[in-house]
Amino acid sequence: MPGNENPSLSAYRLLRLSRPVLVIVPAMGLVLGFGLHVAGDDHWPGVIWAAATLPILGVLIIEIIGSLRHGDVGLDIVAALSMTGALVFGEHLAAVVVALMYAGGQYLESFAERRAKREMTALLTRVPRMAIRHRGSRLEEVTLDLIAPQDRLLIRQGDVVPVDGLVAKGVAVLDQSALTGEAVPARKRAGEPVMSGVTNVGDAFDLLATHRAVESTYAGIVRLIEVAQRSKAPLARLADRFALAFLALTIVLAGGAWLWSGDPIRALAVLVIATPCPLILAVPVAIVAGMSRAAKAGVLVKGGRALETLSHVKTLVIDKTGTLTHGQARIVEILPMAGLSSDRLLQLAASLDQASKHVIARALVSEAQDRGIDLLLPIKVEETPGEGLEGYVDNQRVVVGGIRFVSRHVPRMEAGAAGQHPAGSVMVAIAVDDEPAGLLILADPLRTEAAHVIESLRRLGIARVILATGDRREVAQAVTVGLHFDAVHADLTPDRKIAIVQAEKRRGPVMMIGDGVNDAPALAAADLGVAMGARGAAASAEAADVVLLVDRLDRIPGAILMARRSRRIALQSVYVGIGLSILGMIAAGLGYLTPVQGALIQEAIDVAVILNALRALWGSETS
Repeated sequence: MPGNENPSLSAYRLLRLSRPVLVIVPAMGLVLGFGLHVAGDDHWPGVIWAAATLPILGVLIIEIIGSLRHGDVGLDIVAALSMTGALVFGEHLAAVVVALMYAGGQYLESFAERRAKREMTALLTRVPRMAIRHRGSRLEEVTLDLIAPQDRLLIRQGDVVPVDGLVAKGVAVLDQSALTGEAVPARKRAGEPVMSGVTNVGDAFDLLATHRAVESTYAGIVRLIEVAQRSKAPLARLADRFALAFLALTIVLAGGAWLWSGDPIRALAVLVIATPCPLILAVPVAIVAGMSRAAKAGVLVKGGRALETLSHVKTLVIDKTGTLTHGQARIVEILPMAGLSSDRLLQLAASLDQASKHVIARALVSEAQDRGIDLLLPIKVEETPGEGLEGYVDNQRVVVGGIRFVSRHVPRMEAGAAGQHPAGSVMVAIAVDDEPAGLLILADPLRTEAAHVIESLRRLGIARVILATGDRREVAQAVTVGLHFDAVHADLTPDRKIAIVQAEKRRGPVMMIGDGVNDAPALAAADLGVAMGARGAAASAEAADVVLLVDRLDRIPGAILMARRSRRIALQSVYVGIGLSILGMIAAGLGYLTPVQGALIQEAIDVAVILNALRALWGSETS
């Protein structure tokens, strides 16, 4: 309820919303005051400049108080001292110039975060809100909180299962990849358990609820995400790492100039030129530039902290299905019999499968289309849900499905299908005119770029590469043959993935790459979560710090190089800007610069560091 909102949180949100106004006020005041000064007015310019400074100073003081309550001492104190001193000693022009520099820097920093959030609006859209419940002889749509154990639910094709339960009627064909990482759909018969959060890719079936929604698997995963996000230790802003040392140096130089000369204006001049705009401006500009360049390459980085963490990760924990692999079953081998060619066998099977909505049938149709094979019109098609089809293609009777299903029509099929096939793969049998015709082997193959990406990451300083998957161990081991992993963990639940990430954190910053709902808690728990956002689950994209907008792993090494270059440019700007500021502070302390001159020199330094920070928008990542 709005009345229960935290007052400090409301104030913070108000400050964020007012950032553009806080830039406009000193800018307009500066222009208006100069206009009156040029017109010969000697009184009102100072009043206008002071009035334009006060809102910025008020907001700044509120933020400083809030930071001090949390034990944070930042460079904002220097800006507040310089504005306050300028107003006290009548240096109103210097005050409004400092106010404009500060407000502009704060706006740029908040813009970096808003920009990322504006481009990534995916929420936990897979969380079902309603369910279809049997009530006597009719169906009713109800909210999830009304579902109780023993309720009978209708799960339609395409529905996400809302609660844990048992198959009550029919055969359920389920895409469990978002939860378990297993790409090949699972078939569940009456009485077998079904987890919430999986998708029905077969015909509609009835589910007998065994848990309430809040007690079910998917709700537990969402809670894990929230806990992991709250427990992630935030990194300090890059600029604030210099805060205490620079603040102490500023006070010493300003105080020393006042004591040595007896002139408080010298101390004010030191404070004005010490206003840490190279830190306030250069860092967010370089961050925004780096984020913009990464976004053009298909990598969405959600803010400056994520960009900085990306630049120095030491360990990679990566999921298998949909990340290391494509996440879809594809034909890896065609074994024709009875003198048929591979293309003819696929043509007959895919042509018949045009009449089915089964996920494997769609995979065969897609494969045939990708190979440029013309599909024929199937007739007299009969489908046994979850098992297979039979019908006529090109005047030939064709049966397509699992080995047991086809063997019921052609007993010799089972003998012809004897032999081994890869772990985690699916064997589709085809019979033509009551004779065994061949086999199609489908599996979720490794991405072609996977090995190259892993080696590239190792060259970039990633010391450990860990596979963490919910899939079976034999499948994980079969897929990763020849890849350079330091450890392979399989059969993982979401909480065990979190445990692996937490254990690896002791060795250095951890990057986790995943795409499924079961990866989302680990993505949130890692120092840097990277989600395959092009086709992955919205939950993982929401929990992650970086989202790949294209379905390619090889964008990761380039993103790391971009992040490192942006951070390097930001630090260059900081070191040069602070160095020039210190020289200016010394000159001001010796009486060679007035407060207004100091503000103008500081503006020149700002322009220089901003132009340098903008180099993050172009050039080679290795430069």
